[in-house]
Amino acid sequence: MTLPLAVSPLAVTLGDPAGVGPELIIAAWLARERLALPPFVVLHGAQALREAIGQLGVDCPVRPVSHAMEASSVFADGLPVIGDKDQRYTPGSPSVEGAGLAYQSLQDAVGLAQCGQAAGVVTAPVAKSAIAAIMPGFMGQTEWLADRCTIAHGSVVMMLAGPQLRTVPVTIHCPLSQVPKMLTRELILSRARITAKALREDFGIKAPRLAFTGLNPHAGENGLLGREEITTIAPAIAQLQAEGIDARGPYPADAMFAAHMRERYDVALAMYHDQALVPLKALDFDAGVNVTLGLPIVRTSPDHGTAFDIAGKGIAGPGAMIAAIRMAGEVAARRERARAGA
Repeated sequence: MTLPLAVSPLAVTLGDPAGVGPELIIAAWLARERLALPPFVVLHGAQALREAIGQLGVDCPVRPVSHAMEASSVFADGLPVIGDKDQRYTPGSPSVEGAGLAYQSLQDAVGLAQCGQAAGVVTAPVAKSAIAAIMPGFMGQTEWLADRCTIAHGSVVMMLAGPQLRTVPVTIHCPLSQVPKMLTRELILSRARITAKALREDFGIKAPRLAFTGLNPHAGENGLLGREEITTIAPAIAQLQAEGIDARGPYPADAMFAAHMRERYDVALAMYHDQALVPLKALDFDAGVNVTLGLPIVRTSPDHGTAFDIAGKGIAGPGAMIAAIRMAGEVAARRERARAGA
């Protein structure tokens, strides 16, 4: 069933202005009618966007607005931008100033969503290290969003979603050597419960099917290649099943993402970052969306980075940004419909 897209505009962050964020935002606006995208407003960077438009040679008028809700009325004729923070467009040349602009855009976009002026937030790519240089302790937008919403990091989940696959990394941004220590039964249970709830409420899947990879090669080979499957993963799956969640596995990760296996589940929970992201990016790189589950606000992002090496060349594919905008609109509409029916 196709849901109506969100009525309130989405807040789209500029991302690092030296990356591909500006041109992806422009490309999404140009595709607004053809793809029936929901209205969105960009936070800051009007000058940078105008210069990017000039470099790309496209027809995309920038329309400054003073209030987010104005975006819906001007969206058909121009790209709405709110906020006066700005800098020159310097694709491929990241700077401290650019990282500061990206961070300000993120802050203000989330603020709009938290006060109800935006239906959700779509974040363009940032360079984590660049923001961390000016904001010590910054680990990534997902963790920052959890802090901003006063949600414990363990109570939010990063799900990567594309046309062919949804994946959740149980452990995220940590050294691979630390994964076995961090991988606990409680962590698996928390990630799985949040994921199942979000698939039901935000994605309309009444009885979501969760499949789990093993940590070790061949899912441990009955303890021969590691015992985490026996001591940690399988007991967590059994607990989830006892709670009425359709949980399956653990399966060998080298076979779980084959086409015939993907038909058997709605989301794959992988034990570490690359185990989840490699298959998603191999299958759906141009349409992969990073969606944060467990937040009180809607947040999505294209599942790729700043791509400084190709920024400004007009060759970055906008598919993932467009998919992120569409998904944010659909989730926001579903939440609004649930509130109206409550």
